[in-house]
Amino acid sequence: MFRVAASFRASCHVHLRYAGVKAPNNSSAALEEVIAAAKTTGAPLHVVHIQSTGGKATPKLLERIATARAQKLDVTTECYPYIAGMTDIKSAIFNEGWQEVFDIDYGDLQWAATGERLTKESFERYRQTGGMVAVFSMTEEIVETALKNPLTMIASDGILNNGKGHPRTAGTYTRVLGKYVRERGALGLMDALRKMTLMPAQRLERRVPSMKNKGRIRVGADADLVVFDVARVIDKSTYEEPAKLAEGVNHVLVNGVVIIKDGQLQDGVNPGLPVRAPDSSLLPRKK
Repeated sequence: MFRVAASFRASCHVHLRYAGVKAPNNSSAALEEVIAAAKTTGAPLHVVHIQSTGGKATPKLLERIATARAQKLDVTTECYPYIAGMTDIKSAIFNEGWQEVFDIDYGDLQWAATGERLTKESFERYRQTGGMVAVFSMTEEIVETALKNPLTMIASDGILNNGKGHPRTAGTYTRVLGKYVRERGALGLMDALRKMTLMPAQRLERRVPSMKNKGRIRVGADADLVVFDVARVIDKSTYEEPAKLAEGVNHVLVNGVVIIKDGQLQDGVNPGLPVRAPDSSLLPRKK
């Protein structure tokens, strides 16, 4: 797949194969694997959710990405501002030995549908039925380390089904602006905005030229704009109420059309359009 991506100059966005710090199959080994694939094929590489996979190894993974970039490899990464990830409880990450891999136990898992913390009994029961579970495997220190690093973009990777799921779906960007910029001072406002807007657009624009009109405010760019109050903006979504709307977001425009006005979602307004790469069959292939 890396070779196919390289032939069309498309970036590979990957979850690392392994997590945690336990050798030999840990997050560092998994990162080396995909960096090697990128180096061998020439494909651009984007490592997804560096902190949720890396855990305690996150600083080491970020250092390795910096080294790869210094060697002229096109490698980027991203993080989200929460200490829990989320996945289906049937996922292979919960195969035997998961407690040791993530350094957590049953009580660090929260069933999305009810908000209950799991026990061995409820874990085994839900493992048979399947469903989303929050995995509290990170610390605030790990999250803040990832957010502050100049290499990381900020991404939400939302998971929401019938109003239940991960609070990052509704709260990622306002959480960064409210908690990590205003309250904790971990990031400057412009650095945070760049990580949310310009950097993601730049990651995609070589393969998707229309992304050159995203993430910037200039004449001729797409008018996708958010007007927020820096003194009030904050997330309100929780693991129990993940769809709860943020505060302090006054207006939102998509393609120049107002979809949120004075904090209220406008009914029946759907100005969004697909953002697509050119048809691969029409592109010259890299030999």
